[in-house]
Parts: sequence; C-alpha cells; structure tokens
Amino acid sequence: MPGRGARKRRVILRSARARILASYVVLLLFSTVVGTVALREVLTARTGERVDDALTQESEEFRRLAKDGRDPRTIRPFGRDLRAIFDVFLSRNVPGEGEAFYTYVGGDLYKTRFAPGLSRLRIPEVDALALITESQGGEAELSNGDRVRYLAVPVRSGGRRRGVFAVAIDLSSELEEVNDALRIAAGVGIGVLLLASLLAWVVAGRVLAPLRTLRDTARSIGESDLTRRIPVEGDDELAGLARTFNEMLDRLETAFASQKAFISDAGHELRTPITIIRGHLDVMGDDHQERRETLELVDDELDRMGRLVNDLLLLAKANRPDFLQPQTLDLDDLTRELYLKASGLAKRDWRLGAVANGRIVGDRQRLTQAMMNLSQNAVNHTGPGDAVELGSSLVNGGVRLWVQDTGPGVPQHEQARIFERFARAEGSARRGDGSGLGLAITRAIAEAHGGRVELDSRPGDGARFTVAIPTEPPQEVHPT
Repeated sequence: MPGRGARKRRVILRSARARILASYVVLLLFSTVVGTVALREVLTARTGERVDDALTQESEEFRRLAKDGRDPRTIRPFGRDLRAIFDVFLSRNVPGEGEAFYTYVGGDLYKTRFAPGLSRLRIPEVDALALITESQGGEAELSNGDRVRYLAVPVRSGGRRRGVFAVAIDLSSELEEVNDALRIAAGVGIGVLLLASLLAWVVAGRVLAPLRTLRDTARSIGESDLTRRIPVEGDDELAGLARTFNEMLDRLETAFASQKAFISDAGHELRTPITIIRGHLDVMGDDHQERRETLELVDDELDRMGRLVNDLLLLAKANRPDFLQPQTLDLDDLTRELYLKASGLAKRDWRLGAVANGRIVGDRQRLTQAMMNLSQNAVNHTGPGDAVELGSSLVNGGVRLWVQDTGPGVPQHEQARIFERFARAEGSARRGDGSGLGLAITRAIAEAHGGRVELDSRPGDGARFTVAIPTEPPQEVHPT
C-alpha cells in the first residue's frame, strides 16, 4: 500500500495540473519578491528625501536667523557674535524626532541639543566637518549599528568663516517604519500567494476537465465501439481540441465501418465463386472436353472475382481525399462522350436527350464510371429495341446527368435499398448479371462530388437515374 500511495503522489506531482500550479506559484512568487524589493527601494528613497528635506529645513532656519535675526537681549543684529546666534537658535528650536543639533566655533564643539529620548552621541564624521568652508552632507554608521544622515553648513560673518552648524537625523526610526511596511506587504503577499494558489488549483482543474474527459474517452474507445464523443461547450482552444478529437473519431468510425463492410462483403460474395471453383475442380475427370469446360468455367469465375474485388476496393477508396482528381470539364463534350460510350454497351434504341452547355469541375473518369454503371443497369433491365436516353442539364447552379430507360421500373419499397452493396431488384430477369455494386459505386462517386443520386420510377413505366452534383465540388467530401 505505501508503494501505491507513493506512485499516486508521483502521478499527481507530474500531472499537468501540478505543473501549471507550480509555474503559476513560481511566477507569482517572483513577482511578489520583485514587488517587495521595488517597494523597499521606493520607501527607502522617499525616507531619504524626507530626511534631506528636514535637514535642509533646519539649516535654512539657521541661515535666516544668522542673516536677519536679532539678539533678544540688545534688539540689535547679532553681527559677529556667533555664540549668541547659536544660543538663540538652540533655545528657540526643539529638534524633531531623531534629530540632533551640533554647533562648532573655531573648530571646537560649542553646544549641542538632542531630541527627547535621543542619546547624546558624538558623530566623528560630523566633528570632522568643524572647519568646512562649503556645505557638506552624508551618512554615518554608529557603533550600535544605527545609521544617521547629517548636513553641515558654514557660518560666515564679515566675509569670514566663523563656525559650523550641523544637524543630524537618526534613520533607525525611519527605517523601522519602512521595515514594518515591508513586513506587512510581505505578509499580504504571502496570503495572496496562498489564496491565489488555491484558486489556481481549482481553476486549473476546471480548465483541464475537458482534457481528462478526452483521456477517459480515448481509453474507453475500442475497435468494437467508436460511438463515444466528448461533449463540447464554448468556443475556446479546449473546445476546438474536443471538436477536432470528435471529428477524428468520426473519421475513424467511418474507416472502421468501411473496413468491416469490405471484409464482410468480400467474404460473403467471394464464398460463392470459390465454392463453385472448388466443386468443379473436385469432380473434374480426365475427359479432354470436360476439362476444357471446367477450366472455362473456372476462368469465368476468376474474372468475376477480379471484378468484384476491384469494385470493393473502389468503394473502400471512396472515403479517401484523393479519390477524385477534379478538372474543368466542358459539359457539352462530356455528355456526347458519355452517349457514345453508352451506346456501345448493347443494342438498344439509344437516344441523346437534352445537352447542357457550360463548364463544371469534376473527375472525368469517375463521372464516366458512374454514368456507365447507370447505362449498364439500364441495359440489364431492358431488351433489344427498348429506348434508353442519356442527357444533361444545368439547374439552380448544379449539373444533372441522367439515364432513363423503358424497363419494368423499380418498386417504391426497393428504391432506397438498391443503392446498397450487393442489392438487386426483386424479380429481375437478369438477377445473376453484375456484382450488385454498380449503383453503390455510382452513389459513392456522386457523394464524393458533393452531390447525390436520384431515382424517379414507377413499376411498368421505366426508371430515370440522375446524378446531381454542384458545378464545383467541395474541397473535401467523405461519402458515407
């Protein structure tokens, strides 16, 4: 049992559904990681901008005080009294959260002021700027790992540099806010990933359901049952695949049916001549005349078997796309050619009926074969002197080729059956003539051209067989 469970897990992991889910999770995880990194960079950059704005604001306030401010003790401008400027600024301005003010006179630290709760730290990088002549800023890392950003500006009076004012901001609280936002974003991303993975698993199952149905259908199909089909809904790629699969099954079912019919028909029809040949060979004696008659009978039966096999092969090929070799045909010439060939089949009162003018697209040899079958059928059911008419017409964008005889006609209940293989009209005087495949071949040729065979007959009033086809046959037709 453990081995079966392990195999089942391996099958699940190798399934298309699992691969789709894995691809989706990898893509979503990648986008989440990229989005988090991008968010961190954006938040860090905006934090730096806010800190820089705060540093610039504090330095600008100090510049304004140093330039335009007055000493509250004397109500006079500060002049060169740098310490008074520092004292007034530090007394009036309370550092914001994480801020620290540093003042330098003559390169030495004068006074500092720190935000409430901020430890009084000395920053070597800021102390190193005590003698600068131009504004400078930067970042520094403290011994405890915290990072600070600072800005130092020189203080001039009387054209000379007299000191430096510096403001520093501890970035730890700002960065902590960024980290909190990233943790929240990561948590939301993981939640979305889990929820989206669950939904993807469900959606993948629904999307792949037609494929599972196709798989189950393919497994259930056997040579004895090709009737199952996949239900098709919608108009997407999977629906198109299901339709294509159903069409393939239709072709396979037709091919198997044709194969079975061929085997059944061949076995049924070939059994009789084989029996005849075997029976006569078994009783054949030594008499020369008897041997000659037996060999003539065997030769005749073999010829009949050859015609039968050729006809069966022709019907089997009728389902193939290359059954027809269409070309442009002149209907007038084709009709007259058919009449000349038919009139040589037997002595009948052959008549050329209406002859249509125009061009059609069709297979000359197949159409000739179909019409000769109809003409031979007319010969088989008429006698010398009986009238047989052959003609053509163009009606409603289609061509009609017909053979009409004055024979006994076809009873109504037999008119559909006679187009089946090996079917012959009941009571026919010439029942033994032919293989019974002529009309079936004619129907197959007509359907290959996208048309049909029509029969108009009443008992005692002859029969009219018509091959009706469009002027241009479809690209691919599979006769039934």
